[in-house]
Amino acid sequence: MDKNIISIDSLSLKEISLIMKLAGKLKRAPFMRKAALANKTLALLFQKPSNRTRISFEVAMTHLGGYTLYLSPEEINMGVREPVKDVACVVSRYVDIIVARVFSHNDILTLARYSSVPVINGLSDLEHPCQALSDLFTIKEKFRSLKKVKLAYVGDGNNVLNSLLMIAAKTGLDISVATPKGYEPAREIFDKAAAAAKKSGSVVTISNDPFTAVRGADVVYTDVWASMGQEADKQQRLLDFNGFQINETLMKSAGADAFIMHCLPAHRGEEITDVVDGKNSIIYDQAENRMHVQKAILLKMLGK
Repeated sequence: MDKNIISIDSLSLKEISLIMKLAGKLKRAPFMRKAALANKTLALLFQKPSNRTRISFEVAMTHLGGYTLYLSPEEINMGVREPVKDVACVVSRYVDIIVARVFSHNDILTLARYSSVPVINGLSDLEHPCQALSDLFTIKEKFRSLKKVKLAYVGDGNNVLNSLLMIAAKTGLDISVATPKGYEPAREIFDKAAAAAKKSGSVVTISNDPFTAVRGADVVYTDVWASMGQEADKQQRLLDFNGFQINETLMKSAGADAFIMHCLPAHRGEEITDVVDGKNSIIYDQAENRMHVQKAILLKMLGK
């Protein structure tokens, strides 16, 4: 495995498969490797506050016998109080691995360049690889095989979608995307996903029609329309995303038993209605699986 996990593109199909298998074992037996990372320290270096990313990594490290140090946005103020390079050089002298949650993807790249220990992208404006790995694990739990499974994503062409596109294309999961015009995913990501899909047999499609995207879908996925750092654009986004809400009408175009996924936090009444709390919702499975998958990632990167 590469020293760092910066994007899904940095992981091979074999590495993704190994993470999935190990995460499954760890979910069934959470303390099977309870001393594997004894005397190891994980630094959570965050520019953005977090619920799932922080808790899941902290608990994962505890289950493996390690220690976690949380560095909040106010404490470090990375890139403002001191340069990212200096933070990387100093923090990596103290700890064994760093998880960073940042605004700019360039900060992740700089951390990885100057850190002497592995760096995991806990979220950047370009990708959210840990989320996508956990989502894949959740889908595999429900379907076992990814063959002929269709994932539909409706909403913003953001970091979550970028990572979902790559992991779907690499693993053979079909993915159909609908975004408003002007909110499509990053072109470089789509081009890489399209190339990977040719090898895996995955079908990757993008349109501006949510009903086309979800037609016959086995899983329907959405995310917030305005992420942290985009608050100033929220009112415009509410107008632009009109018609892209996951609701009962849209879900009728999907398979009768289609699951609903959301990486949370969910803004009920905006990108999704109370269908997010219905019997087909697996949002809390997603949230829990962050811990199991990230435990597998930590073991692969630090364990023997």
